[in-house]
Amino acid sequence: NKNIVLDNSAITDNVRAVQMEQGLKPVEYLEGDGRTFTIEMETGTGKTYTYIKTMYELNAKYGWSKFIIVVPSIAIREGVYNSFQNMEEHFAGEYGKRMQYFIYDSKRPSKIDEFAGDPGLHVMIINTQAFNSSINEEKNVEGRKGDNAARIIFSRRENFQSRRPIDILAATRPIMIIDEPQSVLGANKANATRKGIQLFKPLFMLLYSATHRKDDIYNMVYRLD
Repeated sequence: NKNIVLDNSAITDNVRAVQMEQGLKPVEYLEGDGRTFTIEMETGTGKTYTYIKTMYELNAKYGWSKFIIVVPSIAIREGVYNSFQNMEEHFAGEYGKRMQYFIYDSKRPSKIDEFAGDPGLHVMIINTQAFNSSINEEKNVEGRKGDNAARIIFSRRENFQSRRPIDILAATRPIMIIDEPQSVLGANKANATRKGIQLFKPLFMLLYSATHRKDDIYNMVYRLD
């Protein structure tokens, strides 16, 4: 993904304009890391549809093509994947292009190569258990006990030309969509999942939920009231 060229002052002005248009209290300055934006939608109102359309719009307007959706559980991951399948024809007809999407699988590194190397619109869906590893584990993963998938994403793999999957993904500067961030991120600001997400080096993050944690509401740009 191409870098953001606007400075924080210009982004702040843009966010404030969107917030005032949506009837939200405008921020005085970019909150948090300045690259996290919040969308509040009740469950069942089309949240997944909205963020799929958001990805298409960002691609159409700015050319960004690498997205990672992070979900809190395998069950939600499967539900999101099914939504992509069900809406595939609808969005292909609306935008004239197809989005390539897949569920991260530590046993299929070729999908990561396709994600990183192909210029088309690509989305990876991943649940937190697949990378939920502390910084210490990330630095010394070999021989540690625990979730093998979480170790693999941080390990140099022979079947991946001695590269680490996390490095290939991070090099794309993905836009990360966090589905149900109150469950994905948790309450602890220093937990393993938050640290793990930062290792993907996201260009920016979009948080979609009906029940955001108060401490994680940064730069809200939309609320479906």
